[in-house]
Amino acid sequence: MKIDIHTHIMPGTMPNWTKKFGYGEFIHLEHRNCRACMMKGDRVFREVENNCFDAGERLKEMDATEVTIQVLSTIPVLFNYWAKAADGLETSRFFNDHIAETVIGQPARFIGLGTVPLQDVDLAIREMQRCVQELKMPGLEIGSNINGLNLNESRFFPFYAAAEELGCALFVHPWNMMGEAEMERYWLPWLVGMPAETTRAICSMIFGGVFAHFPKLRVAFAHGGGSFPITMGRIKHGFNVRPDLVAIDNNTDPASYIGKFWIDSLVHDEKAMQFITEMLGEDSICLGSDYPFPLGEHHPGKLIEGMQFSPMTREKFLAGNAMNWLQMN
Repeated sequence: MKIDIHTHIMPGTMPNWTKKFGYGEFIHLEHRNCRACMMKGDRVFREVENNCFDAGERLKEMDATEVTIQVLSTIPVLFNYWAKAADGLETSRFFNDHIAETVIGQPARFIGLGTVPLQDVDLAIREMQRCVQELKMPGLEIGSNINGLNLNESRFFPFYAAAEELGCALFVHPWNMMGEAEMERYWLPWLVGMPAETTRAICSMIFGGVFAHFPKLRVAFAHGGGSFPITMGRIKHGFNVRPDLVAIDNNTDPASYIGKFWIDSLVHDEKAMQFITEMLGEDSICLGSDYPFPLGEHHPGKLIEGMQFSPMTREKFLAGNAMNWLQMN
């Protein structure tokens, strides 16, 4: 069995919210000459393949790569945290309904994660409740920051409390990368900014006391934990030598939180995979491919399957840990 916790999907059709709301650059999809174009306002943002929105095409590729279950989440550019809260709620509900319908169509092959308008915590909690209680989703995908605010901000604590109470898992995905405007060339926001964003999110939740205050919160981070595993020594050293700067909200050793959250396996390199296994432990890593995008693992699980892990460890990486994170057991 292979459960891929990191896959993205979008509806094949969606409203032109820029025209409807009268502001902003909301994404919608236009089909032009056999090409599917993600439009940001009135300009082309990105061309996508049919597997980004066609469940049938997705299932064929899952079968070809022996992926049993995909965990579906929206594309981060569709979070719309920057929008007016009511408008963000409307777009979130649209994407959540689409994912729920996709899961209903193939309940043995898909699991859905919702998205919520975290620019307004009350609305976000309300939509989280709908996702979990009505749409039967086991979790949500959220961004690595919310309009520049780190995830340790106290305004988000009621959201975490509600997630803990509902048993709602969280998948943290980088978006709105720091320094993006200063490093547009060479795809650096994706190559450098994304790993840094994930590290920002993990450290914010550790040092800001999120994991301490909400010990039952189940959080997974994308892209192999970003730069966090390789910089863990530096992070711990900084905590030790400058607690006046680092330990101002939480004086617990950051290393003590290893094993208290999950990361996906998307590191593209055997040595990196071995390192994150040794650093975070074999119970903390879940298969994640970033399907269907080019920067992802094109044959999900191939890296894990090609390494000399024990059958038990391999099973944990490919499915068991994901089941624990999502409480599928």
